[in-house]
Amino acid sequence: MKLFGNWSYPTAIKFGAGRIGEIAKACAQSNIKKPLLVTDRGLANLPITQNTLDLLEKAGLGRAIFSEVDPNPNEINLEAGVKAYNDGGHDGVIAFGGGSGLDLGKMVAFMAGQTRPIWDFEDIGDWWTRADSDAIAPIIAVPTTAGTGSEVGRASVITDSKTHVKKIIFHPKVLPSVVIADPELTIGMPQIITIGTGMDAFAHCLEAFSSPHYHPMSQGIALEGMRLVKDNLHKVVADASDLDARAHMMSAAMMGATAFQKGLGAIHALSHPIGAVYNTHHGMTNAVVMPPVLQLNRPMIEKQIGEAASYMGILGGFDGFYDYVITLRSDLGVPDKLSGLGVDTNRIGELTQMALKDPSCGGNPVELTEENVTKLFQDCI
Repeated sequence: MKLFGNWSYPTAIKFGAGRIGEIAKACAQSNIKKPLLVTDRGLANLPITQNTLDLLEKAGLGRAIFSEVDPNPNEINLEAGVKAYNDGGHDGVIAFGGGSGLDLGKMVAFMAGQTRPIWDFEDIGDWWTRADSDAIAPIIAVPTTAGTGSEVGRASVITDSKTHVKKIIFHPKVLPSVVIADPELTIGMPQIITIGTGMDAFAHCLEAFSSPHYHPMSQGIALEGMRLVKDNLHKVVADASDLDARAHMMSAAMMGATAFQKGLGAIHALSHPIGAVYNTHHGMTNAVVMPPVLQLNRPMIEKQIGEAASYMGILGGFDGFYDYVITLRSDLGVPDKLSGLGVDTNRIGELTQMALKDPSCGGNPVELTEENVTKLFQDCI
């Protein structure tokens, strides 16, 4: 493949097939001599993880790993990870995997030197300033999926195991200092994960593009990110070994996470509580709730979505874009309703209140109320 580059926006990104071979150099660049690789249980024993540990060991950096990470990581996982980090005398974290491994790995590096509880740093106002910045360990991020884009994010999503609420923990120094984006690491993903993570990347770009906040750079990134998903998601589902398409999907994922500095909206406001309560896959949940949210926001976004459709080669303006989303979901086997993910109607009132408290609400083009959010849940379930 010819897709290869060294990027420094929003952080240093080593992009291209085979670049996991530079993991030891990335550690040296980040002044890490004894890293802890943090990943999820499913990845811990796979060849891509063990090969990475081999590279670290060969370079004299040890082969320490922590993998007690749930699909929706919580403070219990975090406490165990911090203990493993401190007990092992580590000086940096390699966050390795999909969104769960990346998010928890970043938080282990963040919390290892803090004295306050994790919830004191929730993304509310200037709470991030409570953290001791000098105590945050360096982070290298190695994504193995193309979805959340957490590898280029300054925050992590951690679920409160007691309240089942997903909370965003933010700090500028949570942004990894080096990212290794190697599309070869994504080839072994199960097809259902390829689909779910790909739809997550699309949702990030769509919501950032639709957000009413002013951020022209994010607007352009989100638009091109949507086009990359449109042109490549079908390809990677049809042929898992298509490295060019895999690379474009990795780019789209990073673009979505970069773009949503502009804001997210009702798709994420709904999917966060659903995932916390029912433990659904985040990207797949986003895909299910996407059409009703598009219809809710139509009065405010019809013109710009029409412009996006034209750029993406979709005919018919807003209606054409909406039909494309419906067809894409159907082609990929995404359930039409949340009931297909195991979500029932018994807790709509509770989910509505949780959604209205989610910080993503602030980026939705139409103001979210108890009435319209309840209807969204009813339409989705």
